[in-house]
Formats: sequence, C-alpha cells, structure tokens
Amino acid sequence: MLTRQERNAFILLAVVTLAVVAGFIIIESVGKSNFSTRFTRTSADGTLVLLEGTVDRLVVTKNGADLILDVNGTPVFIPASSARGVSLKKGDAVQLYGIVQTYRGEKEIMIQQPGDVRLL
Repeated sequence: MLTRQERNAFILLAVVTLAVVAGFIIIESVGKSNFSTRFTRTSADGTLVLLEGTVDRLVVTKNGADLILDVNGTPVFIPASSARGVSLKKGDAVQLYGIVQTYRGEKEIMIQQPGDVRLL
C-alpha cells in the first residue's frame, strides 16, 4: 500500500509524463516549418533553418557513411545516423531542415534526422 505522499508523487509524475508526451505529439504534428527560419549567411549557430536548392556537390566521407553536400553553395553535413535511407545525387532539388553550425570558420547546416531531407 502506498502512503499519501507516495500516491501524490505518483500522480504528479503521471501528469507530468502525460504533459510531456502531449507536447511532443503537438510539436511533431505542427512540423519543423513553424519553428525554422530560412538559412542566410548570418544565421546564428544553433538555429533551426530551412534550405531549398539544388545539390551542387555530393561527397561520401572516407568512412563511407557520412555525406557532405553543397546546396546552392552552402555546405550541408549529413551524419551516418541521418544518412540512412537518404538517396541523393548531383542536380537533385532538395528541401532540408538542419541546425546551423560553424565548422572551420564556415557556416554549414547539420542534418539531425533522415526525414529532414526531402527531394522536391
């Protein structure tokens, strides 16, 4: 049998868990487009951005799993965990969502999930 304090703690934990799950479902259903901005060279690191354009260059890294793209002259890094199921080639029109980061002094976009890259 639970004490009164344990019962209250359990109920509070259940309510918080439900609130977090509901928030996640709502945010996922709304989509990233409502939380992102269009990429510019002045986009701050850590910003969720949207980039649309044509794949100018595609390089598979030496380990054979990560992808590096240039989309309209903007470097895009797709780590192996996000590259699974992504099939791209030079000249493809794409829409992607990613996080801005500075790598070796240059702004780039890092993809977080396979679904963040779409062919147009």
